[in-house]
Amino acid sequence: MPTATMTSKGQITVPSEIRRRLNLRPGSKVDFQEDKHGNVLIKPRSRPLADLAGFFTSDVHLGDDELREAIGRGAVKRSGLR
Repeated sequence: MPTATMTSKGQITVPSEIRRRLNLRPGSKVDFQEDKHGNVLIKPRSRPLADLAGFFTSDVHLGDDELREAIGRGAVKRSGLR
């Protein structure tokens, strides 16, 4: 498991392996969650729907089911669970 060292300002660099796995980019936001055992989880924060404005061009016409399927495929691909 990768490790990181905290600076005197409380900053850490997320190891590249983890950044790739979580698809983190400059400006990405993460949430910290503590479980009942005191372990801390780092989870990428979901992007607001408004961030998708302009993502699809006007020539893309997907129905609701097709859009859900495309989103699902992207989520599976991003998670590496194929």
